[in-house]
Amino acid sequence: MKAILALEDGTIFEGTSFGATGTVTGEACFNTSMTGYQEVLTDPSYRGQIVTMTYPLIGNYGVCEADNESAHPQVRGFAVEEVARLHSNWRAEEALPAWMERHGIPGIEGIDTRKLTKLLRTKGAQRACLTTELSAEEAVAAAQASAPMSGSDFVTEVSTPDTYHWEDESRDWKLPNKTTGDLSNYAELPPVRYRIVAYDFGIKRNILRCLRRDGFDVTVVNAYTPAEEVLAMNPDGIFLSNGPGDPSALPRIHAELKKLLGKLPIFGICLGHQLLGHAFGGKTFKLKFGHRGGNQPVKDLRTGKVAITSQNHGFAVDPDSLPADVEVTHINLNDGTVEGIRHTTLPIFCVQYHPEAAPGPKDATYFFGEFIGLIEDFKAGKYSK
Repeated sequence: MKAILALEDGTIFEGTSFGATGTVTGEACFNTSMTGYQEVLTDPSYRGQIVTMTYPLIGNYGVCEADNESAHPQVRGFAVEEVARLHSNWRAEEALPAWMERHGIPGIEGIDTRKLTKLLRTKGAQRACLTTELSAEEAVAAAQASAPMSGSDFVTEVSTPDTYHWEDESRDWKLPNKTTGDLSNYAELPPVRYRIVAYDFGIKRNILRCLRRDGFDVTVVNAYTPAEEVLAMNPDGIFLSNGPGDPSALPRIHAELKKLLGKLPIFGICLGHQLLGHAFGGKTFKLKFGHRGGNQPVKDLRTGKVAITSQNHGFAVDPDSLPADVEVTHINLNDGTVEGIRHTTLPIFCVQYHPEAAPGPKDATYFFGEFIGLIEDFKAGKYSK
């Protein structure tokens, strides 16, 4: 079946449909990861977007439900150059097209994704329409009539409605060791060291797994949970998750986070980082085409070290808007944008990228350990309460 991807500037890409049929609109963006398409599709940070992968062959290792980053796919649509006709992996449970069809996610293949990516890099992220029903002219009109990402609150759509305790499988998978007689497929989890509350702005499951593997007991709460309710839980620290949409469109959350500043140690990533920027009194701005992929170089200004990181965001913190007691700790080496900040007198730090690396490199997993150090310093009285 024929499919069309139309951009708001009038550009048309004609290809073949896979997955579900129908019509969807959203912001077109691209991801440069070579693997991890399932994690991308199920990442709540992609809510409201039509994603294209720059790697040309997608679906070659199928889909495994254990690799989902949320309960179901979150993207509006998916655009690739070629879908694998056969998948091969011992963990695979389903082919990508069948999985997308079952979840109602339309896809288009056979288009020039290199041309699409270059267009988005040149003109910036655009509103788009992916359809198997409309004409080219109708699809362009639908893209132009769709809501822009700026000003959109998608957090409400992806955040948990109810508070829950994370008890899912968090152990690291490993190969059995026949020499020692250890035939288990999983490493043992460490004992719980600290209890934390995680705000769910669109949290990925691997973040929760990483927190548990580092000794955290995690209670997850809705994005709009009042600060008073969180403090009443008497946690040792607070975690602010990733999520979709425009951080400036969430003033209610800014206000609640501001009430938490200085009360407990806080660690934020991605949208959580941007929301902390607003809570500090700063501002955010929309990037031309965002950072999405597993190959973003980030420099730690404190040590001079460079890490290759996994990222997925379309907005950034404006460093000139931050108060004097908040310092920039990390920058992106591609465009110089802010990738990390910390408060100089309060136990708070955050990064723009994804230390849980799902998918991506694991250069930045040490931040979960830094969160432990922050909590220990706070308990030792190194920060005024």
